[in-house]
Amino acid sequence: MATAKTPAKSAAKGKKVIGPKPGEFPGKIVDIDVSTEMSESFLEYAYSVIYSRALPDARDGLKPVHRRILHQMADMGLRPERGHVKSARVVGEVMGKLHPHGDGAIYDALVRMAQSFSMGLPLIDGHGNFGSLDAGPAAMRYTEARLATAAMAMVAEADEDTVDFGPNYDGQILEPLVLPAAYPNLLVNGGSGIAVGMATNMAPHNLGEVIAATKHLIDNPKATINQLMKFVPGPDFPTGGELVGLEGVREAYATGKGSFKVRATVEINKVTTRKMGIVIKELPFTIGPEKVVERIADLVKAKKIQGISDIIDLSDGQTGTNVVIELKNGFEPENVLEQLFRLTPMEDAFSINAVALVKGKPQTLGLKELLQVFIEHRIEVVRRRSEFRKAKAQARLTLVDGLLKAIIDIDKVIKIIRSSDDASTAKESLIKGFKLNDEQATYILDMPLRRLTKMSKLELENEQKELAKTIAALVALLKSEENIKKQVSDELTAVGKSFAIPRRTRIGKA
Repeated sequence: MATAKTPAKSAAKGKKVIGPKPGEFPGKIVDIDVSTEMSESFLEYAYSVIYSRALPDARDGLKPVHRRILHQMADMGLRPERGHVKSARVVGEVMGKLHPHGDGAIYDALVRMAQSFSMGLPLIDGHGNFGSLDAGPAAMRYTEARLATAAMAMVAEADEDTVDFGPNYDGQILEPLVLPAAYPNLLVNGGSGIAVGMATNMAPHNLGEVIAATKHLIDNPKATINQLMKFVPGPDFPTGGELVGLEGVREAYATGKGSFKVRATVEINKVTTRKMGIVIKELPFTIGPEKVVERIADLVKAKKIQGISDIIDLSDGQTGTNVVIELKNGFEPENVLEQLFRLTPMEDAFSINAVALVKGKPQTLGLKELLQVFIEHRIEVVRRRSEFRKAKAQARLTLVDGLLKAIIDIDKVIKIIRSSDDASTAKESLIKGFKLNDEQATYILDMPLRRLTKMSKLELENEQKELAKTIAALVALLKSEENIKKQVSDELTAVGKSFAIPRRTRIGKA
């Protein structure tokens, strides 16, 4: 007879073992349809992979694991001005509280966010060996991490009711369902993921260009792809290189899918007194120099490329990519270079497949749609933040008003408190004697007398004016959608001034 410990065997025979109900014997067997069970179980698994692991949210550009790492590091106080801590400690906190999917997956995600050759704008400030294009990182017990300055723009204001929170995997604590994200992170840093039946592959872009396009779209909601491409002409890879042709890029921006080629950056000059050479200074995204050197060496041995006498890899972490290809006399460098582009990873194809979650559903998004989703998100963040700050300022103003009433006759306040039999009696007397509300009276009662007696009327009046000014500004902001959009645009400008850098990938001709 089947028991509750053998559900797999029973299910294979068209049976399903379920837990006992009150009054039933353990291991009750229920007849099921195997094909229905397999279909439903697979769909549940597919949904879990799509929504909880593999696809980024179009609003903050993060998968759950990346979002949880950043949120937990912020919660741990690992800010840019503080010291690094062991990566293993971060991984342990994230796995124990938010992401129970194994330490390897968490550490891999943390490492990628620290690699300057993987991210357009790294979110983790790593200390130690975080790998290279040709080699993996050191173990998490050897490396250290803290949030990068750019990450603070992603997590800031999350505690001001700007985003929704939900329960973690065991329901004991809350985690953000999305981060406030002060800039379009999905476009800036790109990303990739393989789900069930779908995949995503996003190219990194230049932050300054993306912000300029976002601001243009805020002011001109009917802007076309061609108009937006004046600001964002193409991806900007952290490893540089050169884009070959823009038709694939334009197609990707219009439809969410497209392919284009990226070429290495080279210099042709004399490498010895008698010989010319080709010096590789930048390679296509994700291509390491060791892979290129190995491929060229194999082609030379197979005699598929003529004219190369030696290859020297001088690349290192300080000077970057520097591969010297020495040529034999009598061979034109341009002809050899054309063969290298054709036969080696010095020219590589990159395919964009911009699939991301929008309102919980996977969608393929073009450039304009990606920017629109971000703009709507930031408008919501600014609105919720302003409402939170307004309510907080109003609550404080109420208390300040009560304190100003009380300190007019501080001796009377002290006398009422000391002569009252209990707190409720003292509260009633304060409410009647100074025309306070319940909240004001409770605040005064909870305050130590030494603080109450030292309060300055002038300081309270100045605070009262500042609070009133703050509330008025927030009320004016919340009254108009255009004002909120302007606030979003102004904040994007500030982010651009802080983090924008010149374009690294050149735009070439077809």
